[in-house]
Amino acid sequence: MKIAVVGATGMVGQVMLKVLAERKFPITEIIPVASERSVGKTIEFQGNNFTVVGMQTAVDMKADIAIFSAGGGTSLEWAPKFAAAGTTVIDNSSAWRMNPNNKLIVPEINAFELTKEDKIIANPNCSTIQMVMVMNPLHKKYKIKRTIVSTYQSITGTGVKAVQQLENEKNGVEGEMAYPYPIDQNCLPHCDVFEENGYTKEEMKLVNEPKKILGDVGLNITATAVRVPVVGGHSEAINIEFENDFDLADIRKILHETDGITLQDNPDTNTYPMPIYAQDKDDVFVGRIRRDESQPNTINMWVVTDNLRKGAATNAVQIAEYLVEQNLV
Repeated sequence: MKIAVVGATGMVGQVMLKVLAERKFPITEIIPVASERSVGKTIEFQGNNFTVVGMQTAVDMKADIAIFSAGGGTSLEWAPKFAAAGTTVIDNSSAWRMNPNNKLIVPEINAFELTKEDKIIANPNCSTIQMVMVMNPLHKKYKIKRTIVSTYQSITGTGVKAVQQLENEKNGVEGEMAYPYPIDQNCLPHCDVFEENGYTKEEMKLVNEPKKILGDVGLNITATAVRVPVVGGHSEAINIEFENDFDLADIRKILHETDGITLQDNPDTNTYPMPIYAQDKDDVFVGRIRRDESQPNTINMWVVTDNLRKGAATNAVQIAEYLVEQNLV
């Protein structure tokens, strides 16, 4: 199995290589791919050094699977070229997510949709993944009517430049700014760019992507996305109104028994999810589960995930694992 990692020198690309190694993905050849300025550099994978190659070289090498984490513009230009060469692309950018011809996949939810004909597969937005992991089993049982989500998103979602900004500010060092304002000791209600409706692109991803993943265009979702000075992962306060009444113990049981979810929900022992503990883990952590006492059939919960792992790299690798298991590549 010949695997290309496009964007191998970036923050998510590095985590993808780490996850591929940890999960013992069946690789016979790894092809690290990056922009021209990184070509010729070496990266380490499983104790060996590999030379970074450029995009066209990687296309010509005809990998079985290429996992992209190199930005939307790169994906739009190069994913079709890889696909035309017979490579199955798993893309971590927003480029293909809402294209009706491309599947948007969270393996625990809708991997069964994939076929050999799917040559460009979209990996959802990091914040979307952790939200739909919780929504999916509850929607099946109680039917979701409306969801309100407020996110508290790690700076790692922006990339290395943002991590450096935070470190500089903590240490009183002047440097390049990833954000229009300081992030240390601050919260920015501004993830991605603003759109004409007043929402950011990140917020609209949270509105639109779950409808495609869960196969229900009738879902009503509204979102506010906030960047916080945290490294470990994204947190979400999620309020869900159901069509039907629910049993709180059953909600906990459903979530506890769902693959990929860890329940951390005991106020008596101060047990609840936090990004400091979610970092470097693959599960979606759920807690603070309680009824919304302001209206019927409604619940509040707190959901935390490492955005670089299940929110990006791990989800992409899980898609690749499914493709291999089902002989789709």
